[in-house]
Amino acid sequence: MTDPAAEHWPGTDPAYRRSEVSAVIGRGEEVWARASREVLRWGVKTASGFSVESAKPVAEGDRVTVTAHLLGLRIVEPVEVVTVVATDDRVGFSYRTLPGHPVSGEEAFIVSRIHDEVRLTVRSLTRAAPQQPWRALYPLLLVMQRVAKRRYLRALR
Repeated sequence: MTDPAAEHWPGTDPAYRRSEVSAVIGRGEEVWARASREVLRWGVKTASGFSVESAKPVAEGDRVTVTAHLLGLRIVEPVEVVTVVATDDRVGFSYRTLPGHPVSGEEAFIVSRIHDEVRLTVRSLTRAAPQQPWRALYPLLLVMQRVAKRRYLRALR
């Protein structure tokens, strides 16, 4: 649904809260090579304060547990990688949430370049998880998600 291969993200299911944020993370071949490598090794998540149980590069179908650390709490986020993209000018992946995740939806991390400008884009589709207590905490989770996105955009600089 977040379509990391698409340069322009088409309309999506209105049942989800849609977000797309992007920032220039640098310029040149060295930045491109580093960011392309890191994004496919969960680098955006780990550099933003999350831990990821897998150190290997992402692959479609991988089921991974991401853990958020907040105020001494550990929040477990089970996910499944649904798409991996690796072209000369676009590298990234998307994952969907699995049961037990605090929200329901999909998120994508995309590194792209135009000429020598290297950019990170984060796309997400989010709605409340069906289970409690996460369903009741959904408004707070949206605030936390905005904070995480700011961290994501700084992660590969």
